[in-house]
Amino acid sequence: MRLKKVVAALGASAAIASGLVFGGGSAAADGCPSLYVVAIPGTWETGHDKKPQPGMLSGVTRGLPSSVDVDYVTYAATAFPWEGDVYGASKKEATDKARGLATSMLQRCGATKVALVGYSQGADAAGDLAAEIGTGVGAISPDRVAGVGLISDPRRSPTDVQVGPTAAGAGAGGPRVGGFGWLSDRTRTICAVDDLYCATATDDFVTRFAGFLAQSSEANPANIWRYQIEAGAIINDLMSAGGVPILQSQLTESANQQRAKDLEQFYRSQAHTVYGSYSVGGGQTAITWMHNWIAGMA
Repeated sequence: MRLKKVVAALGASAAIASGLVFGGGSAAADGCPSLYVVAIPGTWETGHDKKPQPGMLSGVTRGLPSSVDVDYVTYAATAFPWEGDVYGASKKEATDKARGLATSMLQRCGATKVALVGYSQGADAAGDLAAEIGTGVGAISPDRVAGVGLISDPRRSPTDVQVGPTAAGAGAGGPRVGGFGWLSDRTRTICAVDDLYCATATDDFVTRFAGFLAQSSEANPANIWRYQIEAGAIINDLMSAGGVPILQSQLTESANQQRAKDLEQFYRSQAHTVYGSYSVGGGQTAITWMHNWIAGMA
């Protein structure tokens, strides 16, 4: 594998300045890989003031075939306002830079295909880019994408194709409106059953509203329609479950104390960071399965 150094991508605007339409290409130019992997690390695994590290995805990208090139996206990777960028702005930066890397490579190499892979906030960003491509609103043609691998995706949908034990509920940020479209058959998600980031119970409305607020932080006016649909989905589920009294019951002092205990137990369990040893069957962990799946695309 020609693992190139971890880089910060140029913005998508520079990559598509000439106006790209990424359909099928001719033979690859000299030095072009058969597969280009764009990997997006999770929260706190990279950052503007940190030396970039592959983090959880290192086992996914290490030792891929020699015809594969890999680049890691460097972005804020923050979650809270006091860290600098709010979650929404941090994730958007990751999505934009991943798009820039992919479009630049596909413009240069007509026969190369791209694979997207992400962990945690990186899976959130990679999934958003995949949804953009799969629903036809991006510059990249879906037929240039070989596959999308998401580990602990905060926007996991119950309809996404899961690998390993089936996790209940959905991601804390709520499913993406429109799903993955034409990339649905090439997208795989892995979520540990106790990982609350990607396995939030449908009736946990406090967490769902908190996830929505995180997703819509640094809101883009162009996405108001999407925010309305996502908020409406939570409200509809809430009304079906019993309405405002149900939400109030989840905000009592005793309920908040129990939630604090549950969160403490979750963090102690390290369910969000077990993917290197988390079994998905067939003698494979989440990381080895994802590595083998991507290697098979080359």
